[in-house]
Amino acid sequence: MNNVAPKLSNEEYEANFAELHPPFTSPAATAEANRCLYCFDSPCMKACPTHIDVSTFIKKITTGNMKGSAKTILSSNWIALTCAKACPVNVLCEGACVYNAKGEEPIQIGRLQRYVVDWYVEKGMPPLFTPAPKNGKSVGIIGAGPSGLACAAELALMGYDVVIYEAREIPGGLDTHGIAPYKMKQQDSLNEVKMVQKLGVVIRTGIRIGSTMSIEELEKKHDAIFLGVGLQSATRLKIPGEELNGVTDALTFIEKVTTRKWNSVDVGKRVAVIGAGNTAIDAATEAKRLGAEKVIMIYRRSEKEMPAYKFEFELAKKDGVEFQFLTVPKNILGSKSPLGNGKVEAIECLKVELGEPDNEGRRKPKPIPGSEFQIPVDMVITSVGENIDETFLARIPNLKTQNGVVVVNSETLQATNPKYFAGGDCISGGKEVVNAAADGKRAAHGIDSFIFSSGKRAD
Repeated sequence: MNNVAPKLSNEEYEANFAELHPPFTSPAATAEANRCLYCFDSPCMKACPTHIDVSTFIKKITTGNMKGSAKTILSSNWIALTCAKACPVNVLCEGACVYNAKGEEPIQIGRLQRYVVDWYVEKGMPPLFTPAPKNGKSVGIIGAGPSGLACAAELALMGYDVVIYEAREIPGGLDTHGIAPYKMKQQDSLNEVKMVQKLGVVIRTGIRIGSTMSIEELEKKHDAIFLGVGLQSATRLKIPGEELNGVTDALTFIEKVTTRKWNSVDVGKRVAVIGAGNTAIDAATEAKRLGAEKVIMIYRRSEKEMPAYKFEFELAKKDGVEFQFLTVPKNILGSKSPLGNGKVEAIECLKVELGEPDNEGRRKPKPIPGSEFQIPVDMVITSVGENIDETFLARIPNLKTQNGVVVVNSETLQATNPKYFAGGDCISGGKEVVNAAADGKRAAHGIDSFIFSSGKRAD
């Protein structure tokens, strides 16, 4: 990289990456909880993919029943701390709050949920549930991300022996490795892993199914298998210069930042981020907070079409991130090096205009001839999508995939190979953490029905 942003002091880094929403004090939490109207139809509960009984957990805060509140939350969602901090609550539970219709601020459900789960963790995670007696059946789970953890917890409560196989050395999936530190700390995700382990779930890290352990061996060990594999590779831009030093993908960049080892993360003085989704926003704001002087997001459609949530967009603008809409990258330019790939020096872009809507209602960008221009940059971060490892999926017998995701029954999440179930990014292509948690729980009940329904035992 030609120009690396100067290092900040550790205190400056910590200030830049301080949590966006600090925790409630006890009096503030009680006051906020007392605002809840305890709605009969609970639109907030309906808006939550895991259907947490929001009104009930909040009511228990007002009576000082914190253990009961934690039990209410965790009975629906084992990834509740991550969801409290990183979920887009303003478009889910808080977005459905009746106070919005009154023109008043909605109940701060996310912060209240965080308050309860923080209390539960600080108290040493006392037992809340009594697992059913062992039923003699075993389930293997591939991936220790949110869907895998949720599936494992639910199955353990039903009496199953559960083993999670995780390729990384540190479990937690995206929650551990891919969420911006100003939203949540890595330790928050690891605390959720501990909650699941306390139910008797075994997590074996450093195990890559298909190499460390064969698929055949896995199938012999377990009565059913859950696929909780995430998005493992970034979509390439497929333009010249992508191999230059200083070009990286957003998830790789974010993963380095989540470690909070600030001095080990280099960032350019001038950074271009390609894409306009929530992950792209995270990468852009992190680059700015790491000390980049200029960060420009380049997106091929207009502000109206950008997939990032509005509050993410506003955060990026507040951090000083600039936007180049209706722009596509054409070429990454860099210096030549006889010893290997050169370094990024600029990105050549092309202005576009939007054509007529296609069958899906999306307007395809059309190049404007002669509109090429260059932006001097030292670093390019790509964020135009992630993909599942279809090579691995193809090795599982009779497992059907379509458009890069696993085909499943919409109710039970059972795959076309009946011994397999799946959830999270490998069936959705990439949604919110809370959706993955909901998938894991639903799949657990699908697995239970499969194993113990008449004539469908997996033995």
